[in-house]
Amino acid sequence: MAVYKNCVLWYNYFSGQYGNFDRDLHHFLRKFMKKSVLALAVVGMLALQGCTRIETGEVGVRVGFDKQIQQGELLPGSFNQSLIGSILTFPVKDVQVKLDDMTPLAKDNSTMKDFDAVVIYNINQAQVAELYSTKSQAFHAHHSGDIYLMYNYMTQTSRNAIYKAARDYDALDMADSRAAIEQKVRELVQKSLVEEKLDGSISVTQVLVRNVVPADSVVASANELVRSKNELKQKEVEVKTAEAEARRMQALSNQSASSIAYMQAQAALNISEGIKNGKVQTIVVPANFNALMMK
Repeated sequence: MAVYKNCVLWYNYFSGQYGNFDRDLHHFLRKFMKKSVLALAVVGMLALQGCTRIETGEVGVRVGFDKQIQQGELLPGSFNQSLIGSILTFPVKDVQVKLDDMTPLAKDNSTMKDFDAVVIYNINQAQVAELYSTKSQAFHAHHSGDIYLMYNYMTQTSRNAIYKAARDYDALDMADSRAAIEQKVRELVQKSLVEEKLDGSISVTQVLVRNVVPADSVVASANELVRSKNELKQKEVEVKTAEAEARRMQALSNQSASSIAYMQAQAALNISEGIKNGKVQTIVVPANFNALMMK
């Protein structure tokens, strides 16, 4: 249709119906440019829609039209066409595994009421394509269009490590031993990665114990024990106070008896001295008068 209209335009010019060649040429070129710009805009929009940008902290992998994983990772910041085939994106930095509502068994054989933790790991970006293509899909997790490599695997491995580490501590000691438990869990997870030959692909960066709650029965027993100890201490204080009071009374009694005997002896001595010196005219004879030493 466009070619036909252009031919009619030139025919009309040469037939004399249009007498301005420049004006007709300008009109023709303007229509051609509008159509060209529109076509370029449509191509540009299609190109943008057919591209996937790899964000910071992610790595991309291309899947061909034959559904095969292509080797080689697509790095952060790159734009990659997805008109033919598709692009898969994988977060690889600081992937958080949240482990909530766990009930591990403590050293004292009591079951914890609640134990919450977070395990943070990184994926070696050079191993992304291999991990996705060679490991079971059950090991990975999908969320919001992204694939979290080995997330399910790390969840189970971390849970096992936490239950094993908890057996080294009494229920009431876990809250005060968080740092030691975190270190123990990290070591156990890393050991599992080494055994599975995954230590070059996955690294644990941090373990955080967020919440530790012993069973209600353990808390009740602990409170009862504290109460009993307080009562015992109170009774021990009362006994020590009574013993101290008894010693004080005995000391006073002994001191009083000694004082009376001393005063009696001193009085007898004074009387004796008075009689010898002729200073005493009248005396009161005590019952033990014969005990006085008269010379």
